[in-house]
Amino acid sequence: MSILPKLRCITVDVTGTLIAYKGELGDYYCMAAKSVGLPCPDYKRVHDGFKLAYKDMAKKHPCFGFTTKMPNIVWWKTCVRDSFVRAGYDYEEDTFEKVFRRIYASFGSSAPYTLFPDSQPFLRWVREQGIKVGIVSNAEYRYRDVILPAMNINQGSEWDFGVFSGLEGVEKPDPRIYEIALERAGNIAPEEVLHIGDSFRKDYVPAKTLGMHALLLDRFKTPDAEEWRKSGAIVLPDLMAAKDWLI
Repeated sequence: MSILPKLRCITVDVTGTLIAYKGELGDYYCMAAKSVGLPCPDYKRVHDGFKLAYKDMAKKHPCFGFTTKMPNIVWWKTCVRDSFVRAGYDYEEDTFEKVFRRIYASFGSSAPYTLFPDSQPFLRWVREQGIKVGIVSNAEYRYRDVILPAMNINQGSEWDFGVFSGLEGVEKPDPRIYEIALERAGNIAPEEVLHIGDSFRKDYVPAKTLGMHALLLDRFKTPDAEEWRKSGAIVLPDLMAAKDWLI
């Protein structure tokens, strides 16, 4: 039996659900370095350096600096510098400033992202059913203000409200981020909401813990998907399949 008539809201994750990264991290770090006359950094070293730097910053200054009152741009500047240093590139301050500005601008635009072709049609279809759409994402303010609008995923036509970790000071998998979503949707009951994401730990488990419906997308045929299914999760290939499942 379809759960669609029972739903008053559908919340969706962003990265891996609505949009995906385009190219590799090294592509953008390389372009930034070349723009100031530097040689292209080693992709693997930069990628590994970034993973460690990001993890360290997320631990010390969670939610892109929200919890420690660190400005967003300072958070990213510290993270990017540490990424380069860990990769073996310790640039002069003036040089690094130019490289960083290029990287920060790139990731504050739609350039590094691609929109899945089913995202906009699905979100509009949901709203046509009289169901609210909420965005629940571990992302900073530029997703809301710049990146999603640049990709034609706009508040008022594709989504109704957003809960972004960098603006709330709480991030997935903390169930509180979903509690905020329930409040924004109009203090509705968890059983009246379906959450769609691509992470078992960050999307499925906390949503189900609160009593929400949940399903996962496996857009990239991850090996983990079989374990998700064994754990009882509904796993679908894309949002068109989600629409068919809802109907």
